[in-house]
Amino acid sequence: MPDLLIELLSEEIPARMQARAAEDLRRLVTDGLVEAGLTYAHAAAFATPRRLTLAVEGLLAESPALKEERKGPRTDAPTQAVEGFLRATGVSREALEVRDDKKGQVYFAVIDRPGRPAAEIVAEVLGRAIRDFPWPKSMRWGGGTLRWVRPLRSILCLLTDQAGATVVPMEIEGLVAGDTTAGHPFLSAGRFAVTSFDDYVRKLKRAHVILSPEERAAQILHDARHLAFAQGLELVEDTGLLAEVAGLVEWPVVLMGDIDAAFLGLPPEVLRISMKEHQKFFSVKDPRTGRIEKFVTVANIATDDEGALILAGNRKVLGARLSDARFFWENDLRTVKAKGLEGMAAPLANVTFHNLLGSQADRIARIEALARDIAPLVGARPDLAAEAARVCKADLASEMVYEFPELQGIMGKYYAEAAGLPAEVAAACPEHYSPLGPSDAVPTAPVSVAVALADKLDMLCGFWAIDEKPTGSKDPFALRRAALGVIRIALANGLRLSLDRYIDAQLLRLKIALHRDLASEAELQAMHETLDAIADHGVFGAAFRTVISARDADGGGPRTGDGTLLGRVSAVIPDLSDDLASFIHDRLKVHLRDEGLRHDVIDACIAMPGNDDLVLVERRAKALAEILATDDGENLIQAFRRAYNILTQAEAQDGVEYSFGPDPKFAEAAEERALFAALDAAEDRIAVAIPLEDFTAAMQAMAALRAPVDAFFEAVQVNTDNAAVRRNRLNLLHRICQTCLSVADLRRLEG
Repeated sequence: MPDLLIELLSEEIPARMQARAAEDLRRLVTDGLVEAGLTYAHAAAFATPRRLTLAVEGLLAESPALKEERKGPRTDAPTQAVEGFLRATGVSREALEVRDDKKGQVYFAVIDRPGRPAAEIVAEVLGRAIRDFPWPKSMRWGGGTLRWVRPLRSILCLLTDQAGATVVPMEIEGLVAGDTTAGHPFLSAGRFAVTSFDDYVRKLKRAHVILSPEERAAQILHDARHLAFAQGLELVEDTGLLAEVAGLVEWPVVLMGDIDAAFLGLPPEVLRISMKEHQKFFSVKDPRTGRIEKFVTVANIATDDEGALILAGNRKVLGARLSDARFFWENDLRTVKAKGLEGMAAPLANVTFHNLLGSQADRIARIEALARDIAPLVGARPDLAAEAARVCKADLASEMVYEFPELQGIMGKYYAEAAGLPAEVAAACPEHYSPLGPSDAVPTAPVSVAVALADKLDMLCGFWAIDEKPTGSKDPFALRRAALGVIRIALANGLRLSLDRYIDAQLLRLKIALHRDLASEAELQAMHETLDAIADHGVFGAAFRTVISARDADGGGPRTGDGTLLGRVSAVIPDLSDDLASFIHDRLKVHLRDEGLRHDVIDACIAMPGNDDLVLVERRAKALAEILATDDGENLIQAFRRAYNILTQAEAQDGVEYSFGPDPKFAEAAEERALFAALDAAEDRIAVAIPLEDFTAAMQAMAALRAPVDAFFEAVQVNTDNAAVRRNRLNLLHRICQTCLSVADLRRLEG
């Protein structure tokens, strides 16, 4: 069974395209081979800046012969149907056979295809892959029609077996496949022939080309760490930059250079981002001070002067880049000292956040109001939380963040410190954006937590208010990430927040802003008073009714009733609030499932009262999961399901609800009386445990019912002929169900 080696040598392939291109080459070729009948044992693809390589092991020497019969249309079918069948099967009309079928006479095509040699199939498949290659961007060169990411220079295509290596005969746009390749453009001379994949890799390395991207990256990382360590410094590692740099060189030569002392006073993040974005340099820091002091660059050539000339050129270009960064930094500091951080933020009034949601300044005002509300419940001072909200996005108006958007928040902290703001306020500038991803740290400082929650809740409420919700895989405003951020902040900090209260308040603020032109001053005042009531009562419905009742009582008339703006708003906010809460719960399910909890267990707990308290839901779900992991818990669920099914069937049959208290005096069996006693004990324990949120104790009390419930079903017949006893037993089943449902909605459990 031969092995196949393909190399497509071109001019430089952009680093960002290499990994995808290697995978596309593997997919196109192997899929084409298999479709043509050539199976294989293993395939691996590689990329360097100048070449795509594919190695296929254990390829069949030829495709198997194929004999197949295909049933076609009836003989009296339209001509178009018959012609389509002929095209699909590749046979002529004269070769079709007519056979009897239960629906009449039909055409049959007998396809007899002999096996084909691997070389013929490989040439066909590779030619098609090259012509149809899905580059994001491609070009034509010379007078040909072939398109490639950069001009394609040569094709190596070999089949190697025990008898030796054979060139696959193929030609495309004047490029004839051969058995030769070229090494490094500067460190090797001429082309050389190869006979197998192992020979290819070995000779490439002698010609100063490392084929594997992973090997190049590992060498860069090792050498960079070693250079930094040798001078008592530490490499600032960057996985993304490492992968990119490994795609820029075929023979990595790691060099470390100095940064001009005039730039060492810049914030380390500025140095790191500027060097990464503009020069693809790694930063090297002093581990004792955290200050960036040197840089690491990766050259594609080894020189006699050990890179001295390369480093001199790099330092010159880097100096120009860092001069720009220093100019932005100094200009921003002058603005902060002259106007303060809130003065720096003033231009945000002219920056649109969303055409329906106003400017960035409008959004900051909403975040400030919400952060002030949240602050007491997270242990933050409301005035500090409000101040942090006002300045947390001020750096969006800075020159530095305009040049390097990834520094937003980070620069805000430096500017806040320069303005003499409290440390908590400065820390909130970068931390309120967190967490940005599943592995990102969660803010824990109270002021940062208040502003981070306000920022994310305003984002969610804002787009819910204008009906811009995520649909399918589309989430252009990263609302799923915002919801997961709220969840992670609440759970990581153990925050007992009633999210409904803040969602309702923010939705009302947004509706005021969206419809301000349609309301009278009296209505606007009423809406603001409703916001205050929400702070007192917690949910929109209760708060709204409180305001209505107060206005009715003072004789001034229900200026907040039907027909007014507040009346119309009150009709839509509860539905919006419920829909947004459901969205957050969906994200909570994903988060808790990742922590090992079953989805039906989470559903059973979300269905309980207080589900806007995410910590409460998590604690309840973990307690339920622990009980279900025991035999008593699992058996109790089966007993509950049996009781619930019997009860619901009887209620449907009788057309009544058996929800009246059962009386022990109608108990006939000892097991029945024992169940009454067990329910009394369990209800007492649950009644004490639930208010204390001791869900483990509540679940254990519920699980303790397993034995008496089992004994009850073994000993008695619920649907007895005695009507009074039957009714009492059905009421007893209702009591069993209600006792269990007071802990979690067990009806939502599967199995």
